[in-house]
Amino acid sequence: MRLIGFNFTKISIKKLSNELKDLKINTNININSIEKASTDMIKIKEDILGLKFEYELDYNPNIAKIEIEGNALLAIDPKTSKEILKTWEDKKLPDEFRVSILNIIYKKSNIKAIELEEEMNLPIHVPMPVLSKPKEEKE
Repeated sequence: MRLIGFNFTKISIKKLSNELKDLKINTNININSIEKASTDMIKIKEDILGLKFEYELDYNPNIAKIEIEGNALLAIDPKTSKEILKTWEDKKLPDEFRVSILNIIYKKSNIKAIELEEEMNLPIHVPMPVLSKPKEEKE
């Protein structure tokens, strides 16, 4: 599987309160559709699948909400493509594909969400690396 296209179609952030007491941040991701796609711009032997997704961060209780929607285009071998489309009829996905695509969506959406959180002065939803002074060794 290769990612050959990715774009956001909706980016929304709403800050409802500056009070961060009892803050809980919930993340939700949904794949809304998967279908066979085609393009005249790229000539490849693999099938192209297009998918639409939603990514949400809820800052509870009623503090803020980030909503991101987008599309991804994937080049996938024809056998795997047929399997994915068949299982998608029941709104299920093969585990390996599901994990791979969710990781792609998380990576791209998390970067955008961090930018938005900085702009709106919200706590970042993922732990960031922190540098600390090295501990002194005792002799």
